[in-house]
Amino acid sequence: MIDASPNSLLRLLRETGPRWHSDIGAGRDAMLAAYAPLLAAAPVAALRSARDLAYGSDPRQVLDIHAPPEAAGLPVMVFVHGGAFVRGDKAQTPWVYENVPLEFARHGFVAVNVEYRLAPQAPWPEGARDVRDAVLWVTRHIGDWGGDAARIFLFGHSAACAHCASAAWDARVRPPQGLPVRGLVLASPRVVADLRPDNPNAHGVRAYYGADESRYAERAPMAQLRADAPPTFVALAQYENPLIDFYGFELAHRLAQLCDAQGAPMPRFVQYPDHNHMSLLAQFNTPDNLLGADLRDWCARVERGEFAGRQGAQPQPAIRNASPASAQPAITGITPSL
Repeated sequence: MIDASPNSLLRLLRETGPRWHSDIGAGRDAMLAAYAPLLAAAPVAALRSARDLAYGSDPRQVLDIHAPPEAAGLPVMVFVHGGAFVRGDKAQTPWVYENVPLEFARHGFVAVNVEYRLAPQAPWPEGARDVRDAVLWVTRHIGDWGGDAARIFLFGHSAACAHCASAAWDARVRPPQGLPVRGLVLASPRVVADLRPDNPNAHGVRAYYGADESRYAERAPMAQLRADAPPTFVALAQYENPLIDFYGFELAHRLAQLCDAQGAPMPRFVQYPDHNHMSLLAQFNTPDNLLGADLRDWCARVERGEFAGRQGAQPQPAIRNASPASAQPAITGITPSL
């Protein structure tokens, strides 16, 4: 068993991070093993839970719910796992990714863990439609669990960020009046579709977005940014899967420019030192989870109206970027808030 003491874990993070790009599979496995003892020892809260509730007809169109006992009128966090469009599970291991909703449920949220269909059986835009339909199901049923349907936040990781962002931004997917969420969290976001040789998950991009690369730019979320969408929190690890860090910076920059021009709610952007693509999520429900604490604070601030945009501003209903970052990323002028 790997030593999971704070000093040993930090040392492992710092040893693994600089090598992350060279073997993300080995890095992922090392992180899951390192965090397993911490997650196994996590506090066990008394929660109302239900698993594999169907929001659609496919076996993968299911979700789990965890709610504090006697919950009433609580905010709701809907989490969607990653997996390069072609793999992944809401129960990737006995603790990951259930650790994410469990932490939110322990801190006064009704938490939802979403499963969705995978490519190539469910190509673009089916993953985004699944996220949309899961959120709409939650709005109809979460009151039975003590959640407030007017206080839903949506949280995606990695490739699931493409599905979550498209469900919130893309007029071809989102409901006519917009996705009914208060805020959007994109952690390690894969929001550009590319087949570059340095993209280790290019096969997943092709499986989801199709064989015609000329369609990638207009299908990926980077081309669908809109100022009338809910406030957005973009989170990156210091050591990301190849290209995700570039695209995360690009996303935050473009979204900030757009929101500033339209007087819309400005995004929050944070990069977490020493963490990597897997540890950023594996740390949930452990004592030193910085991202979880930041997200709970951000949700509270969104609900207080601190991300309401400039007074009197009237954001336009649909904004398109003319030239999404579909080739070499163009990174300009981003300063992380740490």
